[in-house]
Amino acid sequence: MDLDVVVSFPFPPKIKHGASTYLIKMYIYCYDMNISKHTYKELCTVDFNLYMNDILTQAREDMVKSGYEELTTPEDVDTALNRKGTTLVMVNSVCGCAGGIARPAAAHAIHYDKRPDHLVTVFAGQDKEATAKARSYFTDYPPSSPSFALLKDGKILTMVERHEIEGHDPMSVVNKLQRYFDEYCEEV
Repeated sequence: MDLDVVVSFPFPPKIKHGASTYLIKMYIYCYDMNISKHTYKELCTVDFNLYMNDILTQAREDMVKSGYEELTTPEDVDTALNRKGTTLVMVNSVCGCAGGIARPAAAHAIHYDKRPDHLVTVFAGQDKEATAKARSYFTDYPPSSPSFALLKDGKILTMVERHEIEGHDPMSVVNKLQRYFDEYCEEV
């Protein structure tokens, strides 16, 4: 069901707030080609599962391409978080602040003189058991996604929680992470 445009042939449609450019262009195309309302609605129907799979795949690839190891099971988490040295855990998410702020910050923060020994990521809402296991290491912090946790030898040092990401620009998150790298990490 199309929630962005109220189809009211003839032109113009009543545009609701947030209507995508694609849907507006599709409406104009259908109007120009004299396509019926029924066919228009079929053209604008998006398979939600296909749409979400594309988003999830892209969100995962963003982190892996940035050099983060993806942890998908509780066993992966235990192995990774109990390694010697510092580990940055990025708790990934499909929300807008993850895609627009946290993932870009994760990618850029690590290009610095000091950085964690290990970079890992779990995906909240997708790899639920792995995320729960990772959060069990974040003692004294409530569940938060997206977020970053910095650990050393399996012990939490600090976190950057969602409220420190949402509504901020990526560079402010990069700066916060790099201040923690200065404090807790060795020079590479």
